[in-house]
Amino acid sequence: MRVMTEQAERYDRIAVGYARWWAPIIAPEALTVLDRLEPAIAAGAHRVVDIGTGTGTLAVAALRRWPEIEVVGIDASSGMAEVAAAEADRLLAPDERRRFATRVAFADDMPFDDGSFDAAMSSFVFQLVPNRFRALREARRVLRPGGTLAYVSWLHDERAFAPDADFDAALEEIGVRAREWNDRPGDLPSVEGAAAQLQRAGFADVTASAGMLEHPFDVEGYIGFITTFDEEDLVSSLEPDERDALVADLRRRLTARPAADLVLRLPTVTAIGIRR
Repeated sequence: MRVMTEQAERYDRIAVGYARWWAPIIAPEALTVLDRLEPAIAAGAHRVVDIGTGTGTLAVAALRRWPEIEVVGIDASSGMAEVAAAEADRLLAPDERRRFATRVAFADDMPFDDGSFDAAMSSFVFQLVPNRFRALREARRVLRPGGTLAYVSWLHDERAFAPDADFDAALEEIGVRAREWNDRPGDLPSVEGAAAQLQRAGFADVTASAGMLEHPFDVEGYIGFITTFDEEDLVSSLEPDERDALVADLRRRLTARPAADLVLRLPTVTAIGIRR
């Protein structure tokens, strides 16, 4: 609970930056979940829960795509839920907006009765939860028998992203220790592992497949992303002259790189299963 609360508080702080910088980057891969959910909707699924709705990317796209469904988006962060509601206000027509609601709740402890939903969807959330198996079991609990869960998450990957190394080098230039990496311990170890865990959680007809997110940064885009979102806490703790020196050195390093070095590539896994 402490870990989940700390994560919720962090996402409260970065909700606006997430919407500005990160949500557009992951949106193309996130939206592949809707293709996986299409057969369930065509078969009559009406009530859908969006687990970890974030800025509402999946929910908004689903409501536009399928006029017959209702979506409840849950998020542990009240700040993210507020952004999702604001995005829905901005992007959805009134009849679409009426079919979307948000709730603040943890993925492994949802405030819904058993079998409340026909389908569940999630994008880049199950790598964040302290216990993925428990969160998957909770998704199963709120689905009716025969309900569908489709989600996308990150696959474990050890490749380095060159601009991140430039950021660490720029930190060291101003006397700040480079970041320590934890190799993203929540990422799925393999496609096969993702499928097996869904099966253990009580899902049948499970399939999983690999994908690849690719996003070409430009120099200023990466600087904005790293300083005002991804490492906002660290950068905001610096003195103004330190921040200026950091950004200037980072810009110099990035400008010297070929464009290919600025393409972010992250492997993904998409999994789908039917509640037994």
